[in-house]
Amino acid sequence: MPAFHTGNARWQLAYDRALQVLAGNVWPMTDDGRPVLIEGSVYRGIWMECGPHEALVYRKFRPDVARNSHLIFFDLQRADGQLPANRRRTLSGFGQIQIVVPIAATAWELARATGDSELLQRAYEACGRWDAWLRRYRDTRGTGLVEGFCTYDTGMDNSPRWRGLPDACPDRDATRHADLPALPFLSPDLSATMVGARRAMAAMAKALGKTGEADRWAEAAETLRRRIIDKLWVAEDGAFYDLDAQGHFVRVRSDILSRTASEHVPDQAMFDQMWAKQLGNPAAFWGPYPLPSVAMDDPLFVRPIPRNSWGGAAQALTALRAGRWMEYYGRTAEFARMMDAWCDAILRDPSFRQQIDPVTGVFTQEDAPGYSPAALVMIDYTWRLAGVREAEDGLEWTVRPGHPASRGAVFALPLDGGGTAEMRYDARGADLIVAGKPIGRIEGVARLMTDRHGKAQWMLGINETKQTVSVRWPGRQAQQFELGPREYVGFTDAHLSQDRLRKLVRMAKKAPPTDD
Repeated sequence: MPAFHTGNARWQLAYDRALQVLAGNVWPMTDDGRPVLIEGSVYRGIWMECGPHEALVYRKFRPDVARNSHLIFFDLQRADGQLPANRRRTLSGFGQIQIVVPIAATAWELARATGDSELLQRAYEACGRWDAWLRRYRDTRGTGLVEGFCTYDTGMDNSPRWRGLPDACPDRDATRHADLPALPFLSPDLSATMVGARRAMAAMAKALGKTGEADRWAEAAETLRRRIIDKLWVAEDGAFYDLDAQGHFVRVRSDILSRTASEHVPDQAMFDQMWAKQLGNPAAFWGPYPLPSVAMDDPLFVRPIPRNSWGGAAQALTALRAGRWMEYYGRTAEFARMMDAWCDAILRDPSFRQQIDPVTGVFTQEDAPGYSPAALVMIDYTWRLAGVREAEDGLEWTVRPGHPASRGAVFALPLDGGGTAEMRYDARGADLIVAGKPIGRIEGVARLMTDRHGKAQWMLGINETKQTVSVRWPGRQAQQFELGPREYVGFTDAHLSQDRLRKLVRMAKKAPPTDD
C-alpha cells in the first residue's frame, strides 16, 4: 500500500482523513458481496460516469476494489448491450446513459497495469456491445455522434445547458427522449467519451492479437473525433456546444470543454485556442479555484451556488479528471497551481464535500461530507504535486522542495510487478530510491522520468519561472541545468543533441513549443 508521511501536520491530517473517508466508502454492492468504491456523501452507490475512474485512482490502496468496480457494470450488462448507469444496494439504474470517463479506458488501464487477462477479455467484449448499443439507440439523427436525451445522461445536475429540459428519460427508458422540439442534442462530451472508449478498444484489440479489429476501432475513433469538431466546435468562441434538434447551438460554456479535452478531442492548436479563450481565461474558467462547471462570465452562471450544482460550482469530479488532460496538453505548471488551490481548500475544510465556490474556495455546506471524489483529489494531488507515480513507460518523479506537502516527506510506492519506489525529502531536494537502491538526487523543482529500474530518461522544468536544478547520480558529481517551464533535458542517448531530444519528448507528450 502506498505510504506518505510529511512533517506538515496539517497536510498529514487532511491526507489521513481522506484515506479514512475512502475506506468508509468501500461497500459490498455486488450480488455476491464483493466490495466496490461508492460515491459517498448522499450517493449510496456507484455510477458508471465516475466510479470506475475513481476506483482506478484508488487501485494501489485496494486493487480488489478497483477490479470489482469495473466488473460490476459488466456483470449487470443487459442482453441488448446496455450497461447500467449506476448500481445502488439492490437497484441497477438503466434510465440514462450517464457517461463521462470511458469505462473501456479505465478497464484497459487497469488490466494493462496489473496483467489481468480476464478483465481485459471481459472489458473488450462488454464495451464492444455497449458501443453497438449507443450506435443503435443514441444516433437517431444519423450523424454518427452520441445524442443526449436528458440531464442525467451527462451527470450535470442543475446545469443551464439543460435548462427547461427533463432530468430523466421518459419512464426511465434510456432509448427514449421527451417529445420536445429541442431534443435530442448532439453532445460533444458524450461523443468524446465514445472517442476515448474506441481508442481503448483499439489498444485492447491489439493486446488480444486482433490486429484487424484494432485498426477498425482506431479508425472509428478518429472519424468520430473529426465529426465532433466539424459539427460542434465554434472557433470564434473557442468552445464546443451541444447542437439541438432545430440546428441551434446551446451556447452555454460549461464543463463540456474539459470533458472533450479529457478524451483528447482537440489537437494542440485547437486546445491552445480553447485555453486562451476559455479554460485558461481568468474571467471564464481559470479563477482562483479552477474549474467552474459553467464559465464565471457566462450569463447563465448560477449564483448564489446551490448544492449539487453543475451551474457554476467547481466540482471535485472535474478536479479529479484534470489529470487526464492538463499535462497531455503541456499545462504542467498551471495544473500545479490548480492542485495547490484545491488542496488549500481541503486543508481549510477537510470534510470532503462535493463542490467549492470557484472564487472563494469555500465548500458548499449544504452538501453532505464524505464524498469519495473530494477525498481522492487530496490523495491523487499529493502524489502528483510532490511524489512518485507509475506511468505506462516508467516512473515519474516530481520533486518540489519547499512545497507544503514535501516538508520532511517520505513517499513510498509499491510497484506493479514488485519492488518499491521511494522519495525522501530534505529542505533542498529529494533522494530517489528504487527497490532499496539509491538512483539519484535532485535539488530544485523538476520532474524526472526514469525507466522502472530507475535509469534516467529525461527531465522537465515544471516551475512557472526558470530556475537552476541540480542532479546527482550515484558515484558522479552533481550536474546543474537551467530549466524554464516545459523545457526538457534528455539523458538516454548521447548521440542526440539536446535540441533534438527536447523536440522528441515534446512531440511524445504533446507539450506546446518553448524557446530553445
